[in-house]
Amino acid sequence: MLFTMKLRASLLIVLLTFFYVLAQAQQDLPHVMGESEKNLMPSYLQNRVSPGTGTFSVLPPTSPVRTIAEWEELQGLVIGWVSYTSMLREIVRAAKQECRVYILSPNAQTVFNYLAAGGVDTVNVTVLNIPFNSVWSRDYGPWSAYTNNVDTLITIDWTYNRPRPADDASPVGIATAINTPIYQTTTAPNDLIHTGGNFMCDGFGTGFSSNLILNENPTHTESEIDTIMSKFMGIKRYIKMPILPYDAIHHIDMHMKLINEETLVMGQYPLGVADGPQIEANLQYILANHNSVYGTPYKVIRIPMPDDNGAYPNTNGDYFTYTNSSFINKTLIVPTYNIPEDSVALNIYRQALPGYTVTGINSTASIGALGALHCITKELGTADPLLISHQQLSDTYNTASPYQVIALMQHRTGIQTATLFYRTDTVMPYLQVSMMPMIGNPGYFAGPIPPQPAGTRIYYYVSATAVSGKQQVRPLPAPAAYFYFNVLNNVGIAEANNAQVFVEDVFPNPASAITCIALKIASQTSLTVSLTDILGKNVKTVFKGESLPGDKKVFFNASELSVGIYAVRIETASQTVTRKIVIK
Repeated sequence: MLFTMKLRASLLIVLLTFFYVLAQAQQDLPHVMGESEKNLMPSYLQNRVSPGTGTFSVLPPTSPVRTIAEWEELQGLVIGWVSYTSMLREIVRAAKQECRVYILSPNAQTVFNYLAAGGVDTVNVTVLNIPFNSVWSRDYGPWSAYTNNVDTLITIDWTYNRPRPADDASPVGIATAINTPIYQTTTAPNDLIHTGGNFMCDGFGTGFSSNLILNENPTHTESEIDTIMSKFMGIKRYIKMPILPYDAIHHIDMHMKLINEETLVMGQYPLGVADGPQIEANLQYILANHNSVYGTPYKVIRIPMPDDNGAYPNTNGDYFTYTNSSFINKTLIVPTYNIPEDSVALNIYRQALPGYTVTGINSTASIGALGALHCITKELGTADPLLISHQQLSDTYNTASPYQVIALMQHRTGIQTATLFYRTDTVMPYLQVSMMPMIGNPGYFAGPIPPQPAGTRIYYYVSATAVSGKQQVRPLPAPAAYFYFNVLNNVGIAEANNAQVFVEDVFPNPASAITCIALKIASQTSLTVSLTDILGKNVKTVFKGESLPGDKKVFFNASELSVGIYAVRIETASQTVTRKIVIK
């Protein structure tokens, strides 16, 4: 009798949830969770149905896993066709040039008619009649990953952090459509609640989230969460940051964007405004405690967090953000708001990603619901990845020795050839150099760029061909896109060949917060790094002490200084180097 009563109670909960879902199917559901949904969460989690056998598993993959970075090659992009259709149409217009667009909708003809009315055809567009509840596909959508770095494409599916079961189940239908195995974090001890807007990764085992991941999984310790992410997604280093006071959804994609393995685009408010102080504190925590996968400090690019007609989130303004952008192969779509800062943001991305198509899409329709373009798109990795990773060469004073370009290149069939392309003038054709396998470093290839005179800027990219014939380049839009570095004049150095310290970069410049001085130390030396004003007066000693050979990064906080022009002064017993920096 007791069992029967419990069964009836469970069935009642399931039926109530079903009718709630039916009522909210394909609705303009908010990004935040309302009070009624909060009340449904316990029954939703208790009654969530997991797939059974076949290509579905609630156990982690038996092979090592690598979750893709957003800038890797995609086969498709997923959107849910329900809210903000004018925005969705513009996303389709941009994305269909790069990959197949999968549109979740129960009515293909309605979608096609709306696209056609805006001059968008259906080439590279597929409508999937898969049940879903809301437009926020970033948060509930599937995660693409590979076994053994580049072998089999698999789909990872978390428990969605909203009681929207159709949204939560949609990754199964999407995985079926693209024919991938699916692994789900639905069953203890591997049960995990998560949301896509609160996760980004570098493609090499480093993940970022706010502490929302801890708050929404109270039955797990942080160590247990890290273990689940490691088993299912290959995240070996999981960097978590305090949530922001005025971001109601606590998703990191509202204020930060990883655009390659070593570069963070960070939203920047005016000094002391809204979430600005916490964003800055979180960034300083990252810079002080974590290096990029290359072992060097993260580069930081600032991008405005503009006001909404004079208001900010702490004064009831909408959460205008430019970091909520999405890579779609050779294109980056960026939210815009019909304000002057739009041009600034687009230019920042174009300078950071030369050769990419950077397209602004008006996002005023959705931003009031706390989401923009990243929130309503979800990438699907290619089924045949050729992985290339390369750390862009830094500026140098070297005019005598070749510049070694090293890249990791992997394909499941192996790499047949690797090639380096370079030039010193964008109107000239690229020259090419064969890259050779590095002894003792499987998967790594190296090739030299001949030494160039001071004052030269060198543009380059790398290419690989797999044994199967698959070809890939990095950056992905190359040759239109490229890496570059400068051969600098030896200003302030008496004898360049005897120099002990080289200044590789001072960034960001102009600066307003945490600023990095990147040095290369040739031999052990006593070193002083300081800031001077335009009259040469010392205003701050950044570092003073003994330094060992190798790369060295020192930091200062530009917000502690008055606005103006300063010099970064690097001194050893035999050498003085200066670099101009603007504090804004």
